[in-house]
Amino acid sequence: MLNYEEIKGIIRCETGLRIGGKESTAEIGGVDNPVIRNPLDGFPYIPGSSLKGKIRFLLEHAEGKIDDEGNPHECNESNCMICKVFGKNANKENESNGIEIGRAIFRDAFLTEDSKEELKKLAQQTGLKYVEIKTENVINRKKGTAEHPRDMERVPAGTEFEFSISIRIFENDNKEEIINFIKKGLSLLEKDTLGGSGSRGYGKIKIKF
Repeated sequence: MLNYEEIKGIIRCETGLRIGGKESTAEIGGVDNPVIRNPLDGFPYIPGSSLKGKIRFLLEHAEGKIDDEGNPHECNESNCMICKVFGKNANKENESNGIEIGRAIFRDAFLTEDSKEELKKLAQQTGLKYVEIKTENVINRKKGTAEHPRDMERVPAGTEFEFSISIRIFENDNKEEIINFIKKGLSLLEKDTLGGSGSRGYGKIKIKF
């Protein structure tokens, strides 16, 4: 190993962001669909696994490397950037090449200090725990009426998170190629969505390096 490189920046929510968390208590009148939160301070955050999974998905589609089963891509090609950046396990199909150690390490993204202060003010005004509530429903196709309303927690538009991606650089690696490939994934993420309910307007983000 030679060294580590790092891509750092800000993820800004252009629309409400929803990355679901586990409901810890069944409260009467509580929200059925909470966002994921840091258990120590209650603030929402973006898991590194969410960033990695969506960016890998987008890059696999962009590179035309989706198989018929919908499994994560793995191959024997020595120049495959998907395998190089995200890693692969040794199995019957690629055991000749063994294990490829992924170059990218996606860290959890936490709120900026300014966004923490803004969400604290919002909590004082609304009584909500650092989020907004968006009510969703199903439209009856015959009647044209809304049915089955459900409340969804979202991180409000304008909220910002600090993100960091560490990159392992090994001997004979093309550093610029790896960094540019990850940046390509981040660019695709800006064009797509992050988190759930993207087709309903959630999860549009802007990245500032």
